Amino acid sequence: MRRALALLVVAASCDHSHEPPAPQSAPVVALPAPPAPPPVAQPGCTLAPHPSRSAAPAELVAIGDVHGDLSAARAALRAARAIDDHDRWIGGAMTVVQTGDLLDRGDDESKILELFERLAGEAHAAGGQLIQLLGNHELMNAAGDFRYVTPGGMQDFGGDRAGALGPGGAWARRLAAHDVIAIVGDTVFSHAGVLGDWVTHVDDTNLAARCWLDGQAGDAHHPPSVLTSDDSPVWTRALGTAGATDCGELDHALAALGAKRMVVAHTVQRDGITSACDGKLWRIDVGLARLYGGPIEVLELARGAPPRVLRGERL
Repeated sequence: MRRALALLVVAASCDHSHEPPAPQSAPVVALPAPPAPPPVAQPGCTLAPHPSRSAAPAELVAIGDVHGDLSAARAALRAARAIDDHDRWIGGAMTVVQTGDLLDRGDDESKILELFERLAGEAHAAGGQLIQLLGNHELMNAAGDFRYVTPGGMQDFGGDRAGALGPGGAWARRLAAHDVIAIVGDTVFSHAGVLGDWVTHVDDTNLAARCWLDGQAGDAHHPPSVLTSDDSPVWTRALGTAGATDCGELDHALAALGAKRMVVAHTVQRDGITSACDGKLWRIDVGLARLYGGPIEVLELARGAPPRVLRGERL
């Protein structure tokens, strides 16, 4: 379940190809045996926990992996009817949840982060919200794992990616404003899925990741267990593969979390958004980034209506 592995060192041989690499495993980080303890924030961290659950809005839309493609991010937000042609928030009281992996595989990363940060402020002012979650790629970059960074991406963030995204760095502290897991109304959102023991550690998982990114819980060589455990909410593939999902395990997780459905990304669905387990699971990573060339699709979860897929056009 959790692996004791050695820290990956970024080298000149990093994979910068424009073919999708094989699905990653959890990055290699040295951990003591026995298996890592439940995720906890380091003593002395001054960050206050966010409420892990918020009320169900009338309009709720989920967007999957963007991976450094600003055009795809904008197209997805337009498909959600959250922004206009000038990239301004028009969603009113809508809630948009982006399930992580804004980073890697594309050259527009800081521009995407800036767009989402600005839109979060505009949404809040309009009575809505834009919830941005942490994916494995945000945490990998904080740990100095740059295997999936493009040559252009290495020049982003002022040319000092390690300094900007490493724990305590200027951009890492901004990412520390975001959680790993969010429950909105009756829906659980995370990058890869919340199963097993993780269902009892939602608040600890969120705060441990945030404190680490903020520079208050260890350096790049000592990441939290959410990054080093291959069954974690940013790494598990148990929910991403059609035909391989254990619906009984999902039911147990949803019952423990007090939720009706789970929305995950992380594993590309080549033919668009998919569902399983009688609509209790929705998979929304459709390969939005130009690297994959997937469709522009987002998931709408409107109050009182069945989930539906909204489609847009690539810009």
